[in-house]
Amino acid sequence: MSPRPADRVADVLVIGLGATGGLAASRLALAGRDVVALEAGDWHHRPEFALDDVHHIGRNRLGAVKVNDEIPTVRSAAHEQARPSRDHVGLLMMNGVGGSKIHSGNISHRFLPWNFEARSRTVARYGADAIPKNSTLVDWPFGFAELEPYYTAVERHYGMAGRGGNLHGEPTGAGNPFEGPRSADYPSPPLRRSGWNRLTDEAARSLGWHPFETPASIRSEPDGDRMACQYCGFCSWNGCWADAKQTPASVGIPEAVASGNLEIRSGARVLSIDTDDSGAAVGATYRRDGATHTVRARRVVLATYTYENTRLLLLSRSAAHPDGLGNVHGQVGRHFMTHSFVNGYGLFPGADLNTWTGTTAQGTAVSDFDGDNAEHSEFVGGGVMMAGHEFRILLHHRYAPARIPRWGTERKRWLAENMRSIGWMYALPDELPYEHHVLDLDPTHTDRLGLPLIRVTQGLEENERRQYEYLIERMRTWFTAAGATEFWHSPIAPSPVSTHAYGGTRMGADPATSVVDPYGYAHHVRDLVVLGASTFPTSGGVNPTETVEALAWRTTDRMLAEA
Repeated sequence: MSPRPADRVADVLVIGLGATGGLAASRLALAGRDVVALEAGDWHHRPEFALDDVHHIGRNRLGAVKVNDEIPTVRSAAHEQARPSRDHVGLLMMNGVGGSKIHSGNISHRFLPWNFEARSRTVARYGADAIPKNSTLVDWPFGFAELEPYYTAVERHYGMAGRGGNLHGEPTGAGNPFEGPRSADYPSPPLRRSGWNRLTDEAARSLGWHPFETPASIRSEPDGDRMACQYCGFCSWNGCWADAKQTPASVGIPEAVASGNLEIRSGARVLSIDTDDSGAAVGATYRRDGATHTVRARRVVLATYTYENTRLLLLSRSAAHPDGLGNVHGQVGRHFMTHSFVNGYGLFPGADLNTWTGTTAQGTAVSDFDGDNAEHSEFVGGGVMMAGHEFRILLHHRYAPARIPRWGTERKRWLAENMRSIGWMYALPDELPYEHHVLDLDPTHTDRLGLPLIRVTQGLEENERRQYEYLIERMRTWFTAAGATEFWHSPIAPSPVSTHAYGGTRMGADPATSVVDPYGYAHHVRDLVVLGASTFPTSGGVNPTETVEALAWRTTDRMLAEA
């Protein structure tokens, strides 16, 4: 097939080739559309991912192209001066074909039906006063049943590992019994179980809870010459040397490129989304190899990440859009939410738990306190708790209890005696959106190109504090039931810079209170589509990956049907 002209008008331009953009670009291309994709990073392949803690962990080298230079600034209230974030860079994201699924643990939960109707269900159960006065909590513009077929499509596409708990409305006796009815089980069995998995499973059952194997977008069985997970302990913060992670870089994009319909321009740093005189999206301007370029397309799909989705819209000003794209009613950047990872730790003296092995996704999960599965009128929301693997010595500064000195002989002695005997688990509290939690352009801090950074304004609200304390006490109970002699936890604090960030381009039916419609089409910008968790009305109590993928699949189907 002869190459297409670089200056052509493509059918679709996709900005960002991560979980959403990579999935959309490959599906559109394989359906015959002419797709150009701009990706700030490069291709990454398994020979790059040696088992080397010092080289990989905490340095986010895959974000060095762009992300590490653009960490948002943060403040807790509008009257404060924003400061550079002190959050761990390695816990943000990366640049590269395939996106952050390359260096994440690839845990893949579905949202609960409750998450799509959080406001109405809360009001029905506890009354309207249960929702904080300054919260902008709304229901999604559609329910779980609308997204379920797309969850199933994504699970089949990536061969996800797990066990369903609710098949066609009937409990299976396995998996998550609180999940919404599914039309099909996972296509692959769960990741293997370990002694730590069994210990935490038995402890949860002794408390009357309903533990299940954590579902994952990781190959649990060999597939021809493709290897399954090797449980090496170098999964999160690193690519997979066995190529067992199921990412767009390994499933979808290679086939789309081979079809001749997907052209990837890597190393492309997008500066703005361009519009014509009528205000419609027509392409983008980007930097590559030290020069500025433009690309034109009949439709533009913005699929970077929550912070960058918002920033590019605000940066893309023109006569037709003086306040940024989609910002006619000042909604771009509003309704921001994150997950603050609440970590719990337990000491099992003398036990060799081997939690340094495996992947984070090789875990025991509990959904009894997610959403509104347990009654709690003192706060709205909840979260999944999960006891996983991949406990890294290099991150010991997070793991030791406060009574242990932060450095010196005593700390070394304690680590030598106890690191093999520490178990860990975490919870993902379901943060509400608030009218004063926003993203905007920082007026004083810029990146290396002189463009404003995103500024995050987010504090710790009382609803979230109560939720965190509630989940921490359940983790304490779980550790005690498992036999831990000591329990400690991470500080209770907001996490303005996070791998789980939501809002800023909220979806909704009303253009006055949302940026995009229920399919991600911009209300006020023709031919612009936005994908990702920035469109979420709520944050949910699990990681967003499978939900953003399901939404991308649904939107792609809509685009193909229109064409």
